[in-house]
Amino acid sequence: MPSTMRVAINRFPKLKAQLKRLRDVLMPSASVSSHYIEMKPAEAGGEAARLRSAWQADKLPRRQRELVNRQLEEYRRGLPVDVFDVLVRALRKLPGMQQNMSVLEIGCSSGFYSEVLRIAELPMNYTGCDYSEAFIALAREIYPALHFDVEDATALHYPTNSFDVAISGCCLLHIPEYETAIAETARVAKQYAVFHRTPVVIGQPNKYFRKRAYGVETVEIHFNEPQFFALIEQHGLVLEAIFTLSEEQDANNPQVGSANRTYVCRKVTQ
Repeated sequence: MPSTMRVAINRFPKLKAQLKRLRDVLMPSASVSSHYIEMKPAEAGGEAARLRSAWQADKLPRRQRELVNRQLEEYRRGLPVDVFDVLVRALRKLPGMQQNMSVLEIGCSSGFYSEVLRIAELPMNYTGCDYSEAFIALAREIYPALHFDVEDATALHYPTNSFDVAISGCCLLHIPEYETAIAETARVAKQYAVFHRTPVVIGQPNKYFRKRAYGVETVEIHFNEPQFFALIEQHGLVLEAIFTLSEEQDANNPQVGSANRTYVCRKVTQ
């Protein structure tokens, strides 16, 4: 899709959603997320265990990178890319932002956010980790000057307070043991923890979905927002700011809704 057309479509969210649904049906392997099926909580645990290794599939990195390369090309040209813009805004708002702050992205995929930070001229020393060997192999191929590790978000090998900023990079929603992943993100962060692109629900309990990501079956969790706040507080984090990527409200009940947000937290326990 030409970039000028993409920018125009972004101005009409309902049309954008309809076109996305059509693409999901016609080209499921090219879609970030499609074929959502909601599961009961009792079913979710077994499905999450069965599909826990989904993001380690060898075919995922190249499929995702095709989309990412298009987004990066637009970003280099100064065009808005909503998922990039949200994180950049969040990092620029960090109190006490300094030159060469160290940042760890947990769930870094092919490391493309290192390039986003560079294009946005954010002076950060980037390290990436992911539990997929295939993603890390691609990251090392594309960005040989940067450091990448194969790591499990629930059992990181980095020492406590290793990085000024720890970013949970849109991976928490795929981790059944998400409470442990939150604790590990908080542990390795020295100053700030950022939970990027986190799907939440308001006025509803956690929701669990089976879906396809780039054609691969996986599980996605949408977190009850007040419970999510309680978890980050439990692990020594104070919510500093919220950046909303998208938000929807139930037409029949204004107390119920869903959103995709990036949460910036300050660490208060050392």
